[in-house]
Amino acid sequence: MRAGGFTLIEVLVALAIVTIGMAAVLEALASSASAALYLRNKTFAEWTALNQVERTRLRTELSGQIPPTGTSTGGVRNAGRHWHWRQKVVKTLVPGVERIVVDVRPASGHGKEWYATVTGYVGNKMAIPSPSVPPWGESTPGGPAPAQAPAGPLSPGSLSGGGVAPGVTP
Repeated sequence: MRAGGFTLIEVLVALAIVTIGMAAVLEALASSASAALYLRNKTFAEWTALNQVERTRLRTELSGQIPPTGTSTGGVRNAGRHWHWRQKVVKTLVPGVERIVVDVRPASGHGKEWYATVTGYVGNKMAIPSPSVPPWGESTPGGPAPAQAPAGPLSPGSLSGGGVAPGVTP
């Protein structure tokens, strides 16, 4: 009579399958951790680039002078790390408005690719937003007549009007 149990070959095959499965799981975990770290660094790099664009805008606002065109570089500490940035100021087709392009990467030298690129605009010809509400629907001389609001509730599927019956408070 043969005793019940596993043979040595069956045990070795089972161990090989478990080992391959665990290796795949560890590979997936390592890849996920690496991607999370990269995305974290990319987010901090983008924040650093946005900060640099705002610094340039603030200097322009305080001095009243548009930054000179060209490329400049520098470093800054943000989120507990040192970052290297490159800023390009380029003239646009609008006089008095310039484009700012800022590239950022870690200053530690891990790779030469830029982690983030942000584009902004600065100038002395940009208007401050008006706090007043524009007069929508008012006609101008020679312009189209104002749109008429519907007198009553609209049927379902209608694309215009408020859909509220006269005298009803929403």
